[in-house]
Amino acid sequence: MTTVSEIFETMAYGPAPESDKPALEWIARHDGAFGLFIGGRWTKGKSDAGFDVINPATTARLARVTQAGQQDVDSAVAAARKAFPAWSTLSGHARARHLYALARAVQKHSRLLAVLESLDNGKSIRETRDLDIPLVARHLTHHAGWAQLAESEFAGYGPVGVVGQIVPWNFPLLMVAWKIAPALAAGNTVVLKPAEFTPLTALCLAEIADEAGLPTGVLNVVTGDGRTGELMVNHPDIDKIAFTGSTEVGRIIRKATAGSGKRLSLELGGKSPFIVFDDADLDSVVEGVVDAIWFNQGQVCCAGSRLLVHEGIAERLVTKLRARMEKLRVGPPLDKAIDMGAIVAPVQLERIRSLVNTGVEEGATMWQPSWACPTDGYFYPPTLFTNVSPAATIAQVEIFGPVLVSMTFRTPAEAVELANNTPYGLAASVWTENINLALDVAPKIKAGVVWINCTNLFDAASGFGGYRESGFGREGGKEGMWEYLKPETRQAEVGTRNKRSRPVPRSALRVPRSQPLPPIDRTYKLFIGGAQVRPDQGYSRKILAPSGALLAEVAEGNRKDIRNAVEAAHAADGWAKTSGHNRGQVLYYLAENLAQRADEFAERIAGMTGRQLGDARREVDASIARLFSYAAWADKYDGAVHQTPIRGVTLAMNEPVGVIGIACPEAEPLLGFVSLVGPAVAVGNTVIAIPSEAHPLAATELYTVLDASDVPAGVINIVTGAKDALAKVLAEHDDVDAVWYFGNHAAGAEVERASAGNMKRTWVEWHPRDWHDGRQGEGREFLRESTQVKNIWIPYGE
Repeated sequence: MTTVSEIFETMAYGPAPESDKPALEWIARHDGAFGLFIGGRWTKGKSDAGFDVINPATTARLARVTQAGQQDVDSAVAAARKAFPAWSTLSGHARARHLYALARAVQKHSRLLAVLESLDNGKSIRETRDLDIPLVARHLTHHAGWAQLAESEFAGYGPVGVVGQIVPWNFPLLMVAWKIAPALAAGNTVVLKPAEFTPLTALCLAEIADEAGLPTGVLNVVTGDGRTGELMVNHPDIDKIAFTGSTEVGRIIRKATAGSGKRLSLELGGKSPFIVFDDADLDSVVEGVVDAIWFNQGQVCCAGSRLLVHEGIAERLVTKLRARMEKLRVGPPLDKAIDMGAIVAPVQLERIRSLVNTGVEEGATMWQPSWACPTDGYFYPPTLFTNVSPAATIAQVEIFGPVLVSMTFRTPAEAVELANNTPYGLAASVWTENINLALDVAPKIKAGVVWINCTNLFDAASGFGGYRESGFGREGGKEGMWEYLKPETRQAEVGTRNKRSRPVPRSALRVPRSQPLPPIDRTYKLFIGGAQVRPDQGYSRKILAPSGALLAEVAEGNRKDIRNAVEAAHAADGWAKTSGHNRGQVLYYLAENLAQRADEFAERIAGMTGRQLGDARREVDASIARLFSYAAWADKYDGAVHQTPIRGVTLAMNEPVGVIGIACPEAEPLLGFVSLVGPAVAVGNTVIAIPSEAHPLAATELYTVLDASDVPAGVINIVTGAKDALAKVLAEHDDVDAVWYFGNHAAGAEVERASAGNMKRTWVEWHPRDWHDGRQGEGREFLRESTQVKNIWIPYGE
């Protein structure tokens, strides 16, 4: 029998490098005989039935995998049902931390997962390494955010229950992430069945999730073919089925679940149009076609498989396409220079060949590059059909391979008619330099996703799903979360409201005895431009404990220090251009590093304020949770499309205010600081923060946490000193765009009065807030104050 190492050498033209050996070792460790992953452990199937996982590039056997039967599915569902009460009643923050931990674990094992994906699917390592695995981590991180925000954004709704999820073979691990991330974020437990051709990465992810601390039974993986999927669909204790696959199977599932009360979401087949108007940039179009139909060997449900071209440019475009097709490379998937890998299995290869033959028989003109595909393995060359009738089989049936069919049109109306001339409605791509035309055509196409001058763009923040026979339901975005939620009863709401974490025992946080040595002087500097800097005048102020003991000294900031901080904040204007995802990653990292020093911060807060250590620790824990909340919001505080009475769209875009000066409250010195700085930076502002005047050490201890958390220089600047005087300086500064002041009435009035110089925005409060209360201490109010809305009117139409 061919060994995995020999398969690797064939696929990569040489022995495995050190970075890829973990994939070989992982397969070898399981000895090529994989069981099921149920209840947090590997379990042998109840029968000896199984099937081989074949490497598509070499046709050699990779592993032997269990064919799960009725007893196996029963065990998996029972494990998920047993885990459901604890998981569903866990706080949103706790679930967010689990998902974030899993996302980080995926990043740590990214090469292992990328190589495994290429081995059992046949796709290019370049695609798995640069697209699939990063998107897996992205979905898990994004939905960690929805878990964090669930109690506020989905109030009155709770998890569906035990969810059965069946994923296809074309994006084996990415589809797993698409499915499990929203399900787990919403509080459901999962029984997952990967495709029989490509089960390895789903099994590996289950093992990684267990190692990352995901509670037992929350994620269970059963392997098998359609018979196992049928057992899941018909299981009486599964509350929802989420399926991605063919329309034919989706139709069977719809009939099987009718009347059962099961929730259902289906992402099915497609025959997506790729529409090219006569003013399009043809060179860009050619590269778009490559991404649309030859990405992943055309095995993409939303592949742009129907090329609809304005007849005036059709000949030129076809000539350019043929030249580009000659340069495409088909070969071993672990060769990072190839463009197309292998078809997943012989049955799929035979389907492609059969439909191509049908196209020729029905009169279409077929063209393929002059070079030959590798003879070993399941390879098929990129193929182009011209002179195709709209009613032809290859124009109507999903081929699911690297086959492009081309047709021409004369007018936009004819293009739309051709685009809608299939039973599907998953995606479409429109190419034109005329934005009026693009926005006029896009709403007329019956598809769940329309790309303009681009194709095959996916992200966790944006929903994906189809119309008509392409299924229903959405995956990704806020709309994807609703698929895994249902209304709660009033009693259930009461039972889960206002949960608080158990206090950490005081004994675990006991302040160590001081050593019989003289103390080392500690005077905190200012934090400006990503560095600790001395104050302009060199003065400092003493910070005393309630007993009168000296705790430390902090720098006394003045007008010049504020000016330097404002300059540093403006120099960090690239922060606003950073994607919401990347801003969220920084905030997650900040929370992660703060959690590592939670005990230290709790001791510092207790020493400053005289509060009990357990109470101080709760403030630190709440601060960590709040950072998670704003990391979550960073890519979710969306704008809107207004329904104005024009033929067009009016886009309302949330933009950062700019440079915000923040004078933080005296109470809850860490939580108050985080609750104000967090939302401001999450949406792209830069900040000059004045911490609590009486208790500033909670903020000054953050200097090193900020340093270690990849916060860009100038995004967060901290100036200690007399809060009211410094706040007035900020309000008078013409290069500060907004000032927030939380303190006393007189100083608040001074801030508002001084802001008239450049009419900057102010947010002034002198009434105390309960910063631990999520309704008062976080949420959309803070995000609204952090942004300004720009409305963009776009009339369209020809």
